[in-house]
Amino acid sequence: MPGSDYIAHVDVNSFYASAERAFDPSLEGKPLIVLSNNDGCAVTRSTEAKALGIQMGDPWFKIKHLASDAIPPERRLVARSSNYELYGDVSDRVMVLLGRYSAWVEVYSIDEAFLGVNGTAAEMLALGRGIKDAVRRHVGVPVCVGIAGTKGLAKLANKWAKHNAPFGGVCHWESIPEAEREALMSRLSVVELWGVAGRLTKRLNAMGIRSVLDLKNANPVLIRDRFSVVLMRTVLELQGIRCIPMEEERIGREQLIFSRSFSTPITSHAAMRQVMGLYAQQASARLAKHQLQAKVLTAFAATSHYNPADTSFPSVCVPLPMPTADPVLLARAAHALPPRTVEGVKYVRAGIMVTDLRPTGNQATLKLFENRHEERGIGQLLEEVSKKHGRGSIGLGAGGIRGGPDWTMKREMLSPRYTTHWEELPVARAS
Repeated sequence: MPGSDYIAHVDVNSFYASAERAFDPSLEGKPLIVLSNNDGCAVTRSTEAKALGIQMGDPWFKIKHLASDAIPPERRLVARSSNYELYGDVSDRVMVLLGRYSAWVEVYSIDEAFLGVNGTAAEMLALGRGIKDAVRRHVGVPVCVGIAGTKGLAKLANKWAKHNAPFGGVCHWESIPEAEREALMSRLSVVELWGVAGRLTKRLNAMGIRSVLDLKNANPVLIRDRFSVVLMRTVLELQGIRCIPMEEERIGREQLIFSRSFSTPITSHAAMRQVMGLYAQQASARLAKHQLQAKVLTAFAATSHYNPADTSFPSVCVPLPMPTADPVLLARAAHALPPRTVEGVKYVRAGIMVTDLRPTGNQATLKLFENRHEERGIGQLLEEVSKKHGRGSIGLGAGGIRGGPDWTMKREMLSPRYTTHWEELPVARAS
């Protein structure tokens, strides 16, 4: 990241819930959760929902009583099904807006990004406040901004900006006196750090490293020898030494996975073929979007771990004849899975994974081995029709059956897709 004095980390607060509120102001101030696939469990909680004691991953059937009409409106829980199209579009708008503030933007996930920025401490604080206000005004979602000399410290600064009201949602780490910075780090467990999981926390605790400050003061070489180079970099980042570089683009270059649980278990080969066809078409669209081709496809299915009577976890790995993003070839490979499933057994999950990815056109194909479907742009055509007429409008083989299969994702509390479908655009009315 040439010429950048600081790194800004921008993170949308409770992203899914904030995206819902951006188009439905009546949800402001109310306990709001967004549910996982098939309306299973809470994956996003607003501040008000957290105050009710709702934990991440709480099953909907256990907390739905909190949405009862008998509960006062200000404490009544509101649930929404996952609206992935809306969230993806809101994310794109946020990232495009962030591009106005830096030539170096690393989109780290759907709701967060790193920016390379320059300036004095006062200018950095002003920049952070400007970003925060602009995203709220132009996109409608709240963000917090952490600015520091390294990515690790920028993430840490963002965490403090989010959970400490005096920062006002913006924290420039170097503007905080050193004694206060150390006091903040001493109160934060290492489990809260970027990339430090629960199992690793236990090992660190056994060495007497319990707080972020403890880890910052640790010997980097000792940490490397006892744990890994990755954790050593975290220590160095906490010490202000930049060693995790900015990336222009974060795209999974190693593999792409398409996997979902079913609202209704699948029990037949025919239904599994339909699943495989639909997933192959989605994989083709994603590969084409990132100008990638795959050389290997793996398909898998699974029964429920809570159903010991029927236990089946079939899988198949299929080398593709050439690097491809062609939905016809991908579907043909994925259709090797259904014969390995057992008729009558209830499969609750299935998916495909494409690996050995490489850029499109990276390897010239001899005329004899050219794929006629790919040359004619079948995958691109399917995606264009789907975008214009909806995901159920066209598909390969059984994947194109009208009406939709009964195993598709259950989303009974789905809000409109306000920004991507003409018939669901929000309507403004004069009061």
